[in-house]
Amino acid sequence: MTVLLELKQKIKEFYSEHDVLLLSVFKFFLAFLLFNSINSSLGFMEKLDNIFIVLILSIICAVLPVNVMTVIGCVLIVLHCYAVGLEVAGFAALLIILLLILFLRFTSEDNLALVLTPAAFRFHISAAVPIGGGLLRGPACVVPAGCGVILYFFMQVVKDKSTVLQGKETEAVQKLQILLDGLMKNQEMWLNVLAFVVVLMLVYTISRCSFDYSWRVANAVGAVVYIVIMILGGMFLNVDISMGSVILSAVLSLIIGFVLEFAVLGVDYSRSEKTQFEDDEYVYYVKAVPKSYVAQKEKSIKTISSDYDRKPEEEPDDDAIPVERVNEENFDFEKQLEESLKDL
Repeated sequence: MTVLLELKQKIKEFYSEHDVLLLSVFKFFLAFLLFNSINSSLGFMEKLDNIFIVLILSIICAVLPVNVMTVIGCVLIVLHCYAVGLEVAGFAALLIILLLILFLRFTSEDNLALVLTPAAFRFHISAAVPIGGGLLRGPACVVPAGCGVILYFFMQVVKDKSTVLQGKETEAVQKLQILLDGLMKNQEMWLNVLAFVVVLMLVYTISRCSFDYSWRVANAVGAVVYIVIMILGGMFLNVDISMGSVILSAVLSLIIGFVLEFAVLGVDYSRSEKTQFEDDEYVYYVKAVPKSYVAQKEKSIKTISSDYDRKPEEEPDDDAIPVERVNEENFDFEKQLEESLKDL
């Protein structure tokens, strides 16, 4: 555990020194995953389904705010739908505008949840979004997460019904009716929205409690509740739910939750303290839990110098007594010795 705490402290120090660069790299990889998942789900416009286009858009998003990433992702969805049909593109644009109005009406600070949800479904870790949103954010994160679920399943409907939607015999009204029914009558989509709302609210409520290990309990409860809702909901609504996929998603999300708890919270409950104090109006009961911290050992290097390492020439001191230097070449030792003996 000590090794992990030291590693965490080093990572925090490294991030504080290179936060701008690391944040840009994180946004680049996030944009790359988002755009790649959109192309994998739709991919009807060949010019956009190109790795070079994805890299260029990811580089642009790396130096711009997350809101730009959301806008570019929505534009990609509309363009892919335009390759299917003009009516499909119009329906997609109207749906996205309605979702953005709903999203911006309640919160505009949780764009990351809207961006991460389609990518999380793509990599089968959908439960990580409500668990992470409940641990790190709050109830307002439900709105962008739910909007992300609707966008993902809309792309699935377009992909599954692409043959009918591209048919020339299908009228425009019939195409719109197919898309509308694909969303409104999609029991799996509404089941996922319900699971996201319940899990996020439950994780948020438990994690804000004052008992020990509340984050870990909230993380575990959220994963179990997600499994129960998806499996039981699939049984009652006659939705084909893969039990193995749901359990795998919950387990991976549980691991991600533990990583978030260690990285963000990181407290030592064994050293928690409770205190009580009061003023003229209130009595306060306070529980203080210190964060886990390991002081790193600072290495000090001592330089040991000898007389041989000193500089041959040093600046003379003004207060020092001047010393007369004798020329060794003109110095006669025997003569000087005889003169000294005569004086004796």
